[in-house]
Amino acid sequence: MEAATVSAAAGIMLAESESLVRPLPGLLDELGEADRRRLRMIGRDKVLESGQFVWRQGDGQTGIYLIHSGRIRSYYVAPLGREVTLAYWFSGNFVGGPDLFGAGPHMWSSVAVEHSELTFLPGPALRKLALESATIAVALLDALAFKARCYSAMAQMLGTRSVTERLHRLLIFLSRIHGIRNGRETTIAVPFTHGDLANLIGSTRQWVTVQLARMQQRGVIRYNKGLISILNMPALDIELV
Repeated sequence: MEAATVSAAAGIMLAESESLVRPLPGLLDELGEADRRRLRMIGRDKVLESGQFVWRQGDGQTGIYLIHSGRIRSYYVAPLGREVTLAYWFSGNFVGGPDLFGAGPHMWSSVAVEHSELTFLPGPALRKLALESATIAVALLDALAFKARCYSAMAQMLGTRSVTERLHRLLIFLSRIHGIRNGRETTIAVPFTHGDLANLIGSTRQWVTVQLARMQQRGVIRYNKGLISILNMPALDIELV
């Protein structure tokens, strides 16, 4: 068996192509040692276990969190209680914003889905550093532009693709990011529940369950204990041409 070959991805989200959300270098990667030291001086390390919130929707914004390890899920809860997953963010990214310096309530929630290590950068101190260092200010702008591109890609998919196409696109995306190949078969190595998939494509768990069962009957996929194996990739890709 071999891992699928793909460029590193910033996370998991709904997008036409993983190339749209290919990450820029991490926020710290483009900084000189002096600027890194400044950020470290204002940072506070934080460790979260699975299920612990970084913040909840409606909480006041106070700054941003750099992700060093683990996985963070960002999601929006509609007034009637329905959840829409915006993205799962990986190491090298950050969560927080769009008000990087802390202003107003958070528009969505962010929660750890596994053991995660982060560094909190408080908004007022971060704003002060941005005023003092053009390099830090540009790095923050680049990071925010990257986030905007990710969410724009998601909005385009929700507005232009049917729910069936969105499910197919997501399975292809996951197979390229987390796929393990065995001949013609590709197994998505990260488990996802039907509810996880539904929240990512803006559908219901029941609809996803029915669609996966139909694809399994047609020999397109195999679903077992949360792991999806794609047996016939062209069958998923044909509607996306």
